[in-house]
Amino acid sequence: MSTEPAGVPRDADLIEAVGARDAAALRSLYDRHAPWVTARLTRRCADPAIVEEVVQDTFLAVWHGAGRYRGQGEVAAWIWGIAIRRLIDRLRTHRSASRLVGQPAVEPSAEELVLLGIEHGDLASAMDRLSPELRAVIQATALDGLTTREAAQLLGIPRGTVKTRLMRARRELREALA
Repeated sequence: MSTEPAGVPRDADLIEAVGARDAAALRSLYDRHAPWVTARLTRRCADPAIVEEVVQDTFLAVWHGAGRYRGQGEVAAWIWGIAIRRLIDRLRTHRSASRLVGQPAVEPSAEELVLLGIEHGDLASAMDRLSPELRAVIQATALDGLTTREAAQLLGIPRGTVKTRLMRARRELREALA
């Protein structure tokens, strides 16, 4: 069931149009999602230039990868997944580049360390072993800081399902990391 007002295209319809190379559809997705993507990335990275680059890279990836969207889950969750992976990659590259050019090393924030650990550490392999459904819930709640209500809305599933999957994901992660 769509929550958009009458006459406003659904995200799923827009992403399909982007897959057919409709630039106006990309503009609509950008206008709809870029503000909240920017806000969420800003909570994870204090450098506005990096955040802006990541937002642009995210929507460029949406343009090139719209055909890979499978229609499972919300388009917003798919876009966010692209954005957070782009941020992790950008932070890793930024830190490596600053070492190469001889700039003084900037201590990464705790948030940046956690994000990089999620991508490469023991937690990364434990997260990879979760089913896609459990991983999406743990990412939305624990990593993105959404409430169960917000995660349910973003993922397009009932709130009770989010709670159940979150409980299962935490149990599986505890076992994997023990």
